[in-house]
Amino acid sequence: MKNTFSLKKKLAIITGSGRGIGRSLSLALAKNGCDIILAARSSRELEEVNAEISLLGRNCYSFILDVKNVKEIKNFYAKIQEQNLKPNILINNAGIEEVRDSEKVDEKLWDKILDTNLKGAFFNSRYFATQLKKNNMIGSIINLGSLSSSIGIPTAVAYTSSKSGILGMTRALSAEWASDNIRVNAIAPGYFRTNLTEVFYEDKNWQKNMLSKIPMKRFGSMEDLHGVVILLASDASSYITGQIIYIDGGFISSI
Repeated sequence: MKNTFSLKKKLAIITGSGRGIGRSLSLALAKNGCDIILAARSSRELEEVNAEISLLGRNCYSFILDVKNVKEIKNFYAKIQEQNLKPNILINNAGIEEVRDSEKVDEKLWDKILDTNLKGAFFNSRYFATQLKKNNMIGSIINLGSLSSSIGIPTAVAYTSSKSGILGMTRALSAEWASDNIRVNAIAPGYFRTNLTEVFYEDKNWQKNMLSKIPMKRFGSMEDLHGVVILLASDASSYITGQIIYIDGGFISSI
């Protein structure tokens, strides 16, 4: 059973891996034997995470990537191919959010959020799947959804639209690529304190109100994400595809 969950001889791409959830998942996979391809916009952050993973004795490769730009995504996979790297895990983690009333959402903000959270995830998945098929490899794609993949959140219409799209994309691609031995699943973190969500946690009243709605009465810690991601990345989930798993302390089930 232990070998089933092992990630040895696997190579994972994690987008948005310079900080927050992406950094945490990169380290978690590396600790479980996985080699890592980091992809993010900040070279400084990439260098820091790369150094941490190297100390764990795993191979680590870093690439600058803005997932909003499809040309950059295409070039990213070309570089991977040139270096004869053959990843079999993709975690579409890169994402952004900006709290704004719907009446104040302009085209620039809409495009920025949808292009990062949804378009970037799709084109990363597409190029990743193309390489898997070319190399006749089995693969696992893990998308980052959200509570807003299933519920509406005020002042987050663009973000909610993008994460609802992630759920639809996960289901569509899982059905299309199952016969190619490519599994596509998603995780949906509940309330976790990250750079993206810090604006909410600065409000003590918000914290108190939100905790009252979470059955487990606590916010998530990064470690709460690790087990599920290792499951979905490993051979232990070889018959699981098209699913979204909420990691939210019971929030979704209680509303």
